[in-house]
Amino acid sequence: MILVLDSCALIALLRREPGGELVDSILSDKDNTCIVHAVNLCEVYYDLMRAAGESRAKEVINRLVMAGVFVREDMDTDFWQDAGNMKAVHPRVSLADCFCITLANRLGVEVWTGDHHEFESVAQKKLCKVKFIR
Repeated sequence: MILVLDSCALIALLRREPGGELVDSILSDKDNTCIVHAVNLCEVYYDLMRAAGESRAKEVINRLVMAGVFVREDMDTDFWQDAGNMKAVHPRVSLADCFCITLANRLGVEVWTGDHHEFESVAQKKLCKVKFIR
């Protein structure tokens, strides 16, 4: 299975929050491909940096990549314009989440998240397929 993780799902994994065990299990299954957009990984990085410093943040991001999280850096014109269009039309969705949603739509896969605040409306409006980890 191929899926896109948002920053909330990765943070749940790293902080051992509810839903983190589900993220761990999908990462552990070699039949799965877990993808994160670089903008969303940046959110994880700055969260880690605030909590533990730059060196630790870099180390944890490297461990995520070594564990099988694939980082996509899509930023072609169509991609960033799609993300920008989504933000313009749905202003309550964060810009980073617009990148996550755009990536999931480009790949035709689900976004896995624990962020009900942002993604309940995304799911209701069918902006992309959403799976909640908690």
